[in-house]
Amino acid sequence: MVTALTLLHTSPVHVPVFEALREREHPGAVLRHLVVPELLDMARERGPEAVEAEVRAVLAECGGPVLVTCSSIAGVAESLAPELGFPVLRVDRPMAAEAVRKGPRIVVLASVESTLAPTGALLAEEGARAVRSRVVPGAWERFAAGDEDGYLAAVAEAADAVTDADVIVLAQVSMAGAAALVRTRVPVLSSPAAGLAAALAGGRTG
Repeated sequence: MVTALTLLHTSPVHVPVFEALREREHPGAVLRHLVVPELLDMARERGPEAVEAEVRAVLAECGGPVLVTCSSIAGVAESLAPELGFPVLRVDRPMAAEAVRKGPRIVVLASVESTLAPTGALLAEEGARAVRSRVVPGAWERFAAGDEDGYLAAVAEAADAVTDADVIVLAQVSMAGAAALVRTRVPVLSSPAAGLAAALAGGRTG
């Protein structure tokens, strides 16, 4: 059991999400929040693989278990764990494993393009074969403008428009609130609760 965990975020809006989960589901756990927005900015501009050096430098300063909450850089971060010598876990791996268990037809929704390839690769690692991915039009612009209600409404609308799917994956932590707004009967999965629980349990997040 991990009692102290560093969470690496690329947006400060993720901090209260995980603090609320800690208070509700993991009292006594100690979370340290590290917010580095530049990592997502660089990943969007250059591609996730191109920011490996910057991600390594940030992780090296943590010195202990880290949960990476940004799906764009999570795969790169996770791959660095062996050389760093401590667990580096991605918040979306438990969600991906559950999605594969739900059925073969998986639809991934994201608000930024840089998230699609890492999430698709993760689902493939977990055994997915039929993944369709799409960026929610205008969602990122609303998020960047601080319009959280508009952002979540756009994500929920995109989810409700999905047909012919066994499960919908909300690829980013920031999208989690949309799960409560959808009307579709297709299961909609988000990552924060399952990812934090797995990280605090001290094992692989899948």
